[in-house]
Amino acid sequence: MYFTSSAFVLFLIVVLAGYSVAPGRFRPVWLLLANGFFCVASGPAGTVCIAVTCLTTWYAGRRIDRLSKRQAARSADASLSPAEAKALRQGTKGQKRLWLIAGICVNVGILAATKYSGFLAQNLNAVSRFLGLSFTTAGLDLAVGLGISFYTFKALSYMTDVYRGKKTESGSLVQVALFVSFFPELVQGPISRYHNLAPCLFAGRIPGPDEFWAGLQRILFGFFKKLVVADRLLPAVVVLTKTPEDFKGVYVLLAMWFYAVVLFADFTGGIDITIGTAKLFGIDVTENFNKPFYSKSIAEYWRRWHITMGAWFKDYLFYPLSTSRLILKLIKPSKRIFGKGVGVRIPVYIVTMILWFTTGLWHGAGWNFIVWGLTNGVIIIVSQELSPLYKRFHSRFAFSETAAYNAFQIVRTFCLMSCIRTFDIYADVGATLDAYMSVFADFGWHDFAARGVSELGLAASDYIVVACGLCTMLSAGIRTRRAAYKGTPLATRVCLCFLLFLVTIVFGCYGIGYDANQFIYNRF
Repeated sequence: MYFTSSAFVLFLIVVLAGYSVAPGRFRPVWLLLANGFFCVASGPAGTVCIAVTCLTTWYAGRRIDRLSKRQAARSADASLSPAEAKALRQGTKGQKRLWLIAGICVNVGILAATKYSGFLAQNLNAVSRFLGLSFTTAGLDLAVGLGISFYTFKALSYMTDVYRGKKTESGSLVQVALFVSFFPELVQGPISRYHNLAPCLFAGRIPGPDEFWAGLQRILFGFFKKLVVADRLLPAVVVLTKTPEDFKGVYVLLAMWFYAVVLFADFTGGIDITIGTAKLFGIDVTENFNKPFYSKSIAEYWRRWHITMGAWFKDYLFYPLSTSRLILKLIKPSKRIFGKGVGVRIPVYIVTMILWFTTGLWHGAGWNFIVWGLTNGVIIIVSQELSPLYKRFHSRFAFSETAAYNAFQIVRTFCLMSCIRTFDIYADVGATLDAYMSVFADFGWHDFAARGVSELGLAASDYIVVACGLCTMLSAGIRTRRAAYKGTPLATRVCLCFLLFLVTIVFGCYGIGYDANQFIYNRF
């Protein structure tokens, strides 16, 4: 069920109506039923996967929580000696770890079986052919569940937080299932944490008029981004990358920049719909973007783009790996080989590359995504190594603090990220590298002057609409959303909603003959 489909609009109206008339204590149950219907309507195979995830996540968290409470009760016994108390803690921790590992294995196993088994089989067969062996295997032919990467990460964070003691107790089956399967977040996140979302998710609160219209305004702005900007420009990206041999040189740069606009409008538009939809139910969802196109470096960009994903990898992968025994053991030999200054950083950089390898693999089962992730990691590490040089440069040259230089840094980061992101849109790594080489080997100014953009399937009016839409999006992003919503009169909100609705109806891509496009991050 697409967010931008009429079926979703009708579904949302029905769910809102039922939510508003249901007694307060039954509203979470009503939302859970809505989640179930949304999953079934989006595909029965995905429904089975998410149901198993909900059950195993709840049960593992429940067992871990019970072990923690049992340990706390027994530790209160004054007759226990220090040695017995220590043995109790160690034994309980081991049991809790087993339940956590079991829960992680089940849910990561579901993700791997549905999303990565084909990729693994393909690479095993390639290795077998290279070695001259007759061994072949086939991946499991399983349908990938709706938003499986997103809700799996939510489930893993819940179990880990219960294990770490960040919550006083585990939730009920209804609460855990509602958290994992919350339908606005299923399509493309954000990746919420249980302790942040639970208070408002289970409260069954009806939003006030101001909050309701703010949510509706956010939804309509998301529709505007998706239908007016992203889906209007996407056909040009498809044409540019479907037959790369026909569009080389300058057209590769055009594909990079067009796709940057498409992805930004598509992803932020979907998140706007998610946050706005949750707000209609009185639920506050974590922001996922903070003006990423104003970033001055790749590291800053990733602090502003897909914030909840970056925070998840930092809290549940980077920090645990950085403090693991294996990584800590690398410090001493690294100092001996590379010297004290560099040796201390080597283990951190190893963890950084593991993190970015995993981030790339999370985005998709393909080498292009893995190379995309590793490229981000290499650039960030190189930037960190060169940071002393950057500091000396900024201290010596006064112009580095000017608005013009800041603008240069922003444009540089945008172009660099657009270049890296090109791995998303070409068929494979080889095709992407060929496209890069054509920019230097055959830029094709004369070809572009003769052909222009006439063969990309868009009219001049389409480019004008996209340009105006992009300017609207960027100007809206100059002010933070909190400042934009704070103190806005209700009448102004209603007028903005009507204006956004009207503009989307007039300039949006939809209707008979239109090939509806699912949100890009749903395939991740």
